[in-house]
Amino acid sequence: MKKLLTGNEAVARGAYEAGVTLASAYPGTPSTEILENIANYKEIYSEWTPNEKVALEVALGGAIAGARSIAAMKHVGVNVAADPLFTVAYTGVNGGLVLVSADDPGMHSSQNEQDNRYYAKSAKFPMLEPSNSEEAKDFTKLAYEISEEYDVPVLLRLTTRICHSKGLVAFEDRKEVEMKKYEKNIKKYVASPANGRVMHVELEKKLKRLEEYSNKISINKAEYNDTKIGVITSGVAYEYSKEVFGDDVSFLKLGFTFPVPKDLIKEFASKVDKLYVIEELEPYLESEIKAMKIDVIGKDIIPITGELNPDIIAEAVFGQKRASVEKNEEKIIARPPTMCAGCPHRGFFYELSKRKDLIVTGDIGCYTLGSAPPLNAIETCICMGASISSAHGIAKAYKQNNRQQKVFSVIGDSTFFHSGMTGLLDIVYNKGNVTTVILDNRITGMTGHQENPGTGYTLMGEQTEAVDLGKLVNAIGIKHVDIINPLDLEQCKNAIDKAMKINEPSVIITKWPCALKKYTNAEKEEYELDRQKCVVDSEVCKKCKMCLKVGCPAISFNEETGAVIDQAMCVGCDVCSQVCPFDAIKKVGE
Repeated sequence: MKKLLTGNEAVARGAYEAGVTLASAYPGTPSTEILENIANYKEIYSEWTPNEKVALEVALGGAIAGARSIAAMKHVGVNVAADPLFTVAYTGVNGGLVLVSADDPGMHSSQNEQDNRYYAKSAKFPMLEPSNSEEAKDFTKLAYEISEEYDVPVLLRLTTRICHSKGLVAFEDRKEVEMKKYEKNIKKYVASPANGRVMHVELEKKLKRLEEYSNKISINKAEYNDTKIGVITSGVAYEYSKEVFGDDVSFLKLGFTFPVPKDLIKEFASKVDKLYVIEELEPYLESEIKAMKIDVIGKDIIPITGELNPDIIAEAVFGQKRASVEKNEEKIIARPPTMCAGCPHRGFFYELSKRKDLIVTGDIGCYTLGSAPPLNAIETCICMGASISSAHGIAKAYKQNNRQQKVFSVIGDSTFFHSGMTGLLDIVYNKGNVTTVILDNRITGMTGHQENPGTGYTLMGEQTEAVDLGKLVNAIGIKHVDIINPLDLEQCKNAIDKAMKINEPSVIITKWPCALKKYTNAEKEEYELDRQKCVVDSEVCKKCKMCLKVGCPAISFNEETGAVIDQAMCVGCDVCSQVCPFDAIKKVGE
């Protein structure tokens, strides 16, 4: 049986067929759907973890115990997991261990477009790169064979186009893999300096053997046609290259890309007249090949930034711009991303944006859009958790230089659990003076509504203990905690005013469910969620445009009649009616 699957769905299927029994991840686009689909296989215990470091450590624990395990994350998540990552290859595994890195060329939903192939080389993980959904499944299964044969974890590197595009995948039965016996082995699993030095030597021997393997493995294969031109490529760039060159040239398609199959590359290069390396982002393969003193054409014509496609490759190689659908630029309206209508963060950001006497550091999440016009409320965004730590640094620098400046940091609930807590702990411990705002929308919003430690449910749908954010920050040492309804602008204003006068760390928790969330029974009881929509009385509207300042996509403006609220989008949050100075915005039916 064959089915159309995305690459992420195919990886989940591959884990199932490979006999995996433990999976862990922190959600992050483009990797999120891997765990969401694995959770459908009840043979696999699966969980969301607070961050990627924990995800890898949980999966490693499962592998050490003897179970085939998998951890999945987006490319920047691997940075969070880098600490255990650089030691895992040293210790090796027991049951097979696969780490999936979903890279994001083009930064469709990321803060950078790092190329995680270098992680494989630096952390000494053998690496597989599928080029379509079928390979995503097959390579996942193969990764477990390699992991257990060579006693190493394996990096499965996907990119956005593989993760989210669909292809036919052949289904096979699950292979029930008995959990291996765990044996106490301190020299193998205790990475002390004395043991680590021995482990490193052994790992280098494994890599030599793995390089020999990469020269012979069938997923590294030459496709000989006309030998005037040869193309070495991997991942989705292979599919693009095939579309551009067709069968007029020869290809060396690499699926096992670390260790690099040097003998195979040398043999291929010796048989073609001109050699291209087509790869997305960094010149990873190109640098390896040039180090072998083989001349290639690569990043001197292929862009080093952004996602590739056949048109880009064709223009770079042949200098010919392909015909494409013509666009009328005059009719295209710029539509920057914005917070949803009824987003509970909007009210707080509106009040925050009115203050000109403070600095506001932001974080990773949909609330990063609070930096966009007309709110312009957030001034920085670096990485998960950086809002709190960098706010502390800003406040300390001002104080050290005898300057006065109040600093607020803004972070979401899931991101706070991910890596914000340690920053807040640092502020308390080092006597900082920052107000941290935790925007609790009762879900992990940005990646598509995954549960987190504050929601009261696990990935597998079980009810669990929900962390009380107020008590948690109290336990860290925060004495001043305000929990407010962010849809009530008066509450927002009062909380900000109060925090401005506090000369020690404080926390504001804005608590209201995401407007797009599927509400739990408890939330239906706790919040007024069935709200009447708002409408503008054009007879009263003075066309002052104050309502536009909240940046709600449901509100537009007509020069003749004034403000207009799209009834299909409005959820009745009331923020717009609170800013209208003429009471022109009312509830439908009032």
